[in-house]
Amino acid sequence: QVHLVESGGGLVQPGGSLRLSCAASGSIFSINAMGWYRQAPGKQRELVATITRGGTTNYEDSVKGRFTISRNNAKNTVFLQMNSLEPEDTAVYYCNAYVNTYTNYWGQGTQVTVSS
Repeated sequence: QVHLVESGGGLVQPGGSLRLSCAASGSIFSINAMGWYRQAPGKQRELVATITRGGTTNYEDSVKGRFTISRNNAKNTVFLQMNSLEPEDTAVYYCNAYVNTYTNYWGQGTQVTVSS
């Protein structure tokens, strides 16, 4: 089985930065597309950013220019650098990945709270 484990969440003041990491482990031959989603209380889970194996990225409009998604395939890890954080970014952030071509996996989520 494959497991995704997020880290790097926490409490940060508005305008601050956080770097989220998601490490995949288990029976991995290859990891294709990876992404970050988030869900705030009372809201639906939404896509934040995706990155293909070749490095093509896509972002939701609300985070463009502030967030950067990247990956290190040698370490089976995806990152989300979050700058200029706003209270509206407060949510549980989830890692997602397509592993061994067809199977989709989710991490357990990490809490990001932006507040003064």
